[in-house]
Amino acid sequence: MRFARRLLAALTPLAAGAFIPATPAAAQDYPSRPVTLIVPFSAGGGVDAIARLLAEKLRDTLKQNIVVENKPGASGMLGAQYVAKAAPDGYTLLLGSAGETAINPYVYKGRMLYSPEKDLAPVTLVTRVPNVLVAGPSLQASSVAELVERARAKPGALTYATSGVGNPQHLNGELLQSLAGITMVHVPYKGASGQLADVASGNVDMTFVSYAGAAPFIQGGRVKALAVTSATRASFARDIPAIAETPGLSAYALENWFGLYAPARTPPAVVQRVYEAVRDALADPALAQRLREQGGEPAPLPPAEFAAFIASESKQYAAIVERADITADK
Repeated sequence: MRFARRLLAALTPLAAGAFIPATPAAAQDYPSRPVTLIVPFSAGGGVDAIARLLAEKLRDTLKQNIVVENKPGASGMLGAQYVAKAAPDGYTLLLGSAGETAINPYVYKGRMLYSPEKDLAPVTLVTRVPNVLVAGPSLQASSVAELVERARAKPGALTYATSGVGNPQHLNGELLQSLAGITMVHVPYKGASGQLADVASGNVDMTFVSYAGAAPFIQGGRVKALAVTSATRASFARDIPAIAETPGLSAYALENWFGLYAPARTPPAVVQRVYEAVRDALADPALAQRLREQGGEPAPLPPAEFAAFIASESKQYAAIVERADITADK
């Protein structure tokens, strides 16, 4: 009996240790096995393309295989929830967008099964992705100023398409209406190809969409690019003005963005290691150029600065959602 008690006492700390997050020593050895990068959207989309470009480079910087796994559903929330509940050891990461990490808490108040603020640890911003406002050839407006003039003349007559309720594209339209004092009709779609095709054919007047998705339509003359939604012109499309260049709209700036997250309580040393690997990967001119071809601006930030960035962006999103009474709970 005495021997059994001694054996139990010796084994108890070992058993308990199995549930303790990685120690500093373990963090120094990170990663010692493959890392899974969760993409909360379907394969073949813009987020997936960015994830695979980044994973390819991280294999070199981290000296480990990076496995990209798609877990789409619920506007990105299924994949984000999966990472939020994963072991906090740095071996399961999320490439999250503004939607499921900074907008959805305000749009899906009654349906969120995780808290981005409490359950996810910001690692680094990866890329900022401005949308581009494009109009069909039949719309008699060649600039945002002309568009605003037409909208003011006929409130509610113009329509704009987006890929869904409460996403950055939708917020782009609501912000434009608010700052310009105009009223347009929102037409939500389930994908960029459908909304672009309907704009090109004249079924919808305009749409906010990623530059990567719109580029073939722009270059083919099927739609006309009016402006980008970033505060200044994008490096990959210098000939397209920013909405903020329009008189009276200098405050306009709203982008989508993608960043890396780990489960909350992941050791800070592991978070820092991942950030440094991403920072070094994005310093590669070839990778930076390929991200720009996807319509993104490489923009790595240290964990604390990324957390502050998310808080600032969330404040803007929350104000737009509240002002426009956007909800997916009805």
